[in-house]
Amino acid sequence: MARSNSRKTDTIAAARRPEVRLPPLVPYDGEGLEPDGDYDGVRFEGTDLADESGPGARFMDCALDGCALDRAELIRARFIDSVLTGVRGVGTDLAGASLRDVEVVDARLGGVRLHGAVLERVLVRGGKIDYLNLRKARLKDVVFEGCVLSEPDFGDAQLVRVEFRDCVLKRADFSSVRMESVDLRAVAELDIARGVERLSGAVISPAQLMELAPAFAAQIGVRVEA
Repeated sequence: MARSNSRKTDTIAAARRPEVRLPPLVPYDGEGLEPDGDYDGVRFEGTDLADESGPGARFMDCALDGCALDRAELIRARFIDSVLTGVRGVGTDLAGASLRDVEVVDARLGGVRLHGAVLERVLVRGGKIDYLNLRKARLKDVVFEGCVLSEPDFGDAQLVRVEFRDCVLKRADFSSVRMESVDLRAVAELDIARGVERLSGAVISPAQLMELAPAFAAQIGVRVEA
């Protein structure tokens, strides 16, 4: 029997990035957000949305540029084919929100609540997000690129085709997370506080394996002594 020289190689599925092409937009001239409000083709430029309440609002083909989102209540909001650039704020509540085909660029956010949210084809590029709460969220085709995530919480979340590229993960919590085709190889700094045993379904680099070796050993009860 002829011997085959072919070898099966394992590859990780790449995340599909959003392709947002905004139509001509009209400036926002409202006086605050409305519950279940419908915003289609609107540009929010430098708008102060701090403490605004818009639960269930829908943003379709929208641009949010330099907006303040401190304590904004946007639970169950939907962002579709939209770009958020330079948004800033602390305590933004996006619990149960849906983001599909969305770009988040150079955000400066802290304590963002996205637990139970659904993110599909989302790009987070640049900026810094502290204490990002993604517990029980579902992420599919999501890319974190060139950003700093300080103490992000992915507890009980589901990650499918998620990439971390040239970004910093500080004290990340992966407790009870489920991963499929998660690429961590290009992370600039990988610091896992909890859940290192949940990395099944992820791919890491040889250098990262060496860095995580003590955590892996501790997880299975192996003592490492000179």
